[in-house]
Amino acid sequence: MTTPGFRVMLKMHIHSGMEDEFEKVWRSVGAAVTDHPANLGHWLMRSTSEEGVYYISSDWVDERRFREFEESWEHGEHRALLHPYRESATISTMHVVGHLLKSGQDAR
Repeated sequence: MTTPGFRVMLKMHIHSGMEDEFEKVWRSVGAAVTDHPANLGHWLMRSTSEEGVYYISSDWVDERRFREFEESWEHGEHRALLHPYRESATISTMHVVGHLLKSGQDAR
């Protein structure tokens, strides 16, 4: 198994009452991310402690390829469809420096 090289974590505050629709739209546009050859996975998570807060995480082979995607037309379309639900957002980017798996599984 290959260790992801670059991770992106977006924290989004969704307008109250729009959470269900936001989740549907995220699922419908997710292929814009997962179809990119440098994408290794894409997750949507809902906070258990903050109402209306979601985290969107994606793993990429490297930062350069993520930045190329970030500036692409496909990403712009994806963002435009999610934007009406967003009250605010912050993004964090990080290089993966370690990856541990259960015994018997392969990791770097």
